[in-house]
Formats: sequence, C-alpha cells, structure tokens
Amino acid sequence: MELRLLNYFATLAEELHFSRAAQRLSISQPPLSVAIRQLEEEIGAALFERSSKGVRLTAAGAHLLPRARQLLALAGQAVQETRDVGQGVSGHLRLGFVGSALYRGVPQALAHFQSAHPQVRIDMRELNSAEQLLGLQQAELDMGLVHSVMLPEGLRSQLLMQEPFVACLPRQHALARHAVLDLAQLKHERLVLFSSTVSPLYHQRIYQMCMAHGFAPEVRHEVRHWLSVLSLVSLGQGSAIVPAALQRVGMPDVVFIPLLGEQPQSELLAVWRSQPDNPLVHKLLLSLQEAVQAVAQGG
Repeated sequence: MELRLLNYFATLAEELHFSRAAQRLSISQPPLSVAIRQLEEEIGAALFERSSKGVRLTAAGAHLLPRARQLLALAGQAVQETRDVGQGVSGHLRLGFVGSALYRGVPQALAHFQSAHPQVRIDMRELNSAEQLLGLQQAELDMGLVHSVMLPEGLRSQLLMQEPFVACLPRQHALARHAVLDLAQLKHERLVLFSSTVSPLYHQRIYQMCMAHGFAPEVRHEVRHWLSVLSLVSLGQGSAIVPAALQRVGMPDVVFIPLLGEQPQSELLAVWRSQPDNPLVHKLLLSLQEAVQAVAQGG
C-alpha cells in the first residue's frame, strides 16, 4: 500500500470534497479520483459513498482513517529521524576506550558533546586496544580510543595526544624525594606492569625502555587496569612506569617523578571505520580533540 494513496485518502476524508482535496494536494481532480479507486481496489472495500449531495466515508473508510493517519505520522517521523541521523543531529554511538582515556579529557569531551547533542545516545565500553579494533571491524563499536596500534585495513585514526611516561613510586620509597629520575635508577626495582595479554604493545614498550637503559625489568605483578597498577604501588607492592595522565587520578600514597632524557611517548588515538561515513563520529572527534588538548594544557 503506497503512502501516497493513504495521503490522498486522508486528505479527501478530511475535506469530503474532491475539488478541495485536490487543491490541497496540488493535483487536479481526475488523478485524485483514480488514486482513490486504486486504493479501494487494493483494499477490496469502498471507502467513500459518492452522491449528488457530496462525499462521505463508508464504515470501512471510517475504520481506515485513524490507522492511515497513524501510518502517515510514523512515516513522517521515520523520515525526520533518518534525516537527523544523516545530519548528525541524533543517533546512537558506541564508544570503546582504554582506562587511561578517562584521565585524558574524555569525560569532559562527552559532557560537552552531550550538551550540544542531547538527542544522541552514547554507550561506553572499557576494552583494551585489540578488543576495540575487533569491535570496530565487526561493527560492534563506532569509535575506539586506543593506544598506539597497527591499524587493520578499513580503519582510520587520529592522534589525540601524546605524553611522557613517568616513574610511579610509593610515597615512602627511598627515591620518592627526587625531582627527576634516570630510568636506570629503577634497575633493582620490582615493577608492577600492565599485562602482556591485555596490552602487549604497552608491555613491550616498558620492556624496551628498560632494556635501553641496561636492564631487564623484574616484574612483580601483571594487572589488567591502570587503577590496579596505582593501587598496588600505593600499597608498597612495587614501582611502575606509567603515562603522565595517571597523575590526575589522585591516588594517595604514590608519587610521580619525571624521567630523564628522551623517552617513548604514551599515545591516545581515536579510531573509526572508513565506511560508512558517520557524521556523529566526526562531531565526537572534534569534541575529543578540543577537550583532550585542554586537559593536556592544564585547562
């Protein structure tokens, strides 16, 4: 059943006059009459009684009218909602993120984005970088916030920020009063490290940093979350090398000390699918870029 025919029917049912209905529809009367007969034949029931005194609805027509109005309203709503999604006014985004992203301006970006786009729903999932890439490839995520990765085909990325690694020590540690540390000073430390199964690139990067300073790190604990790293350090269970952003966590009984010399950077990237193009992804990316830079600059 064509929506066009339902629209013609509903207009004639309101006017009960072919000429006035045709005028409202910006068509001539003969096409309107043909359309009504076509609808009646399709339904298998007369919808109007026609006489020299005018036009009136049959029982079948009176039954159809509220349903026709409902279908036309739903169709109009579907068109408007689809247009809004296409223009990035409304919709649904599924955002993956690594834990450290929470201390790099992501909550501020989401608050700003939701204020500007109240009709957009954002669902967040904390996943490691590899899990996010898989989620993007399987269309289970619309955007991911990941550490440095090798991107599979079909994905695009934008660097949001990079920052140094710093030493994280228990407050009572003998080195905790130093203003800066040479990484080699941690040679005899037992380290709390991110699990190689959760974030192999981070795990490898810390190992490479230590090896470049003449020692293989002694790993005491491997954990899945950055907060677990900080918690174990605060309890005196070891030391760690962490992204500088984790200084914003506010964990008690830990100190963060810059490292001497040129060191690899900790990076945060936004990743999304190249196709299909999603205007909401690009709008969220702009909010992320602004908020992350503000946080990095101390704003």
